[in-house]
Amino acid sequence: MPDVGHEFDERLGTAFDRRLAVRLWHAARPHRALIAGSLGLFPLIAAVELAQPYLLKVAIDDHILKGDWLGLTWIAGLYVGVLGLLYVLRWLEAYLMNLTGQRVIHDLRAALFAHLLRLEAAFFDRNPVGRLMTRVLGDVEAVSEAFTSGLFAVVADVITLVGVVGVMLWLDWHLALVTFSIVPTLFVAAGYFRLRARDAYRTVRQRLAHLNGLLQESLQGMAVIQLFARERHEAGRFREANRAYRRALFTSMIYEASLYASVEALGSIALAVLLWYGGGQIVAGAVTFGVLVAFIQYTNRFFLPIRDLGAKYTVMQSAMASAERIFGLLDRPPAIVSIGRATTRHQGPRPPALELQGVWFAYEGEAWVLRDCSLSVAPGERVALVGPTGEGKSTIARLLNRSYEAQRGRVLVDGVDVRDWDLARLRRHVGIIFQDTVLFTGTVAENLKLGVDGAVAPADLVRAVETARAAAFVAALPRGLDEALGERGANVSHGQRQLLAIARALVYNPAVLVLDEATSSVDAESEALIREAMAGLLAGRTSLTIAHRLATVQHAERILVLHRGRIHEEGTHATLVRRGGLYARLTELQAGPSAA
Repeated sequence: MPDVGHEFDERLGTAFDRRLAVRLWHAARPHRALIAGSLGLFPLIAAVELAQPYLLKVAIDDHILKGDWLGLTWIAGLYVGVLGLLYVLRWLEAYLMNLTGQRVIHDLRAALFAHLLRLEAAFFDRNPVGRLMTRVLGDVEAVSEAFTSGLFAVVADVITLVGVVGVMLWLDWHLALVTFSIVPTLFVAAGYFRLRARDAYRTVRQRLAHLNGLLQESLQGMAVIQLFARERHEAGRFREANRAYRRALFTSMIYEASLYASVEALGSIALAVLLWYGGGQIVAGAVTFGVLVAFIQYTNRFFLPIRDLGAKYTVMQSAMASAERIFGLLDRPPAIVSIGRATTRHQGPRPPALELQGVWFAYEGEAWVLRDCSLSVAPGERVALVGPTGEGKSTIARLLNRSYEAQRGRVLVDGVDVRDWDLARLRRHVGIIFQDTVLFTGTVAENLKLGVDGAVAPADLVRAVETARAAAFVAALPRGLDEALGERGANVSHGQRQLLAIARALVYNPAVLVLDEATSSVDAESEALIREAMAGLLAGRTSLTIAHRLATVQHAERILVLHRGRIHEEGTHATLVRRGGLYARLTELQAGPSAA
């Protein structure tokens, strides 16, 4: 299934993309003072660095060769002062660049997470959690590298290179041209290995993505792996994927090392040519010894940023690819938004609390889950929705609070189309308790107050826990309502999580409540407690109970049977059993095994 950003997962792109650079600048604009400070330091650092070889030239020509030890002492002191100034400037530069990068990625992370909170449920069905976490964490971190080790470093290197070239031409243009004679060969070698490194790095990303996916799948399915004794098989799969990643990484390292070694070798050749030609010029009296020493120093400074080109190119490629994925996600608009139209209540008799009018819905294309489905639930009515697995019962629940959008037909709550409701008000009005209750890291009390604006009195929490029949197990916790829950409530049982979900619904107090398989997957004792709790929860409230086990809904005021995407039957339990239709057959099938 398609997902946003998937097309960029194995794509590197160019090391510099003007469109993305402009967008990164807009993201960094709130911190332009820091950026200006960093950029302002680059010419100062370049000037201080370029001053060192020149001071050596002055020390040799004007003081050492002339035996001026007092003047040499002053030059040595000045050289030490320049080194100290360079240290301070380098420290300040690193601090400002890292501070800028961290502030930019802080803003990008916050923007990404806020955007994810606005996206519809269908988006998360199509996009694995691991990939989205990579967007928010890994890709944003790669963008930070663009500021600290990529773009800023390239700008600093360019300024230094321009300064080096200018000083060398000023000192002796003949020596400068001899030094630069190796540059064409250097750029050919750098271009060759850069392209090879790019292809190798693409393979590294592909292998790493496969390794991450395999690891996430294995960790999430660890219980099943152990249940079927598949540890050795999964270890083999991971070992092979890990080995493939290592081979790809080694290939990438070989090309990067080759680029580094080639630049180093060519730099050494350039230095040898410089010594040969410069030595002859000294003998001829055309060049001083100090100038040659300075040229040797400048030559090293000329080749150093070129030597590091491979690493910077890789950083910029990764940053631009990550930026493309980040902005691709940010540009993906939410499919479900609050339109903010004024709602008009029906005049006359009170409309149904819940209503579907000729609703068609499909998760993909035209694979319809609901086909011209219509139903109605009166205010205060307690209705059950049953039917075989996969008929769309949970889908109806999600349409009611607009987690999904119907392709055709209308979904109404209190007589108003859900598309005309403010989303926050709609979801405050229609509460859902899912089969798989999600509890967040935090205390029991914090989970019970989830979604409630303002303070909740402790007495109200205690009352909700008692009504939900959760008082006994909460009292047994070491800190009671202040007990910290583990991830997804791992330190309480499934049945206890359901009881806490019911207590949370009581605190939340929606006008309409949908129970989606709230009593499934629990033992008989927990189910009995949940049923008692539900009786208190549903009192005086409009409710729609979705269930597979028909025994749990026999006392509903009305039962709707969903089949082939529409309501097939409706009536009380006794009426539907006497009718001998689909509901009666389902009842017989569920009663048969227990009777046996």
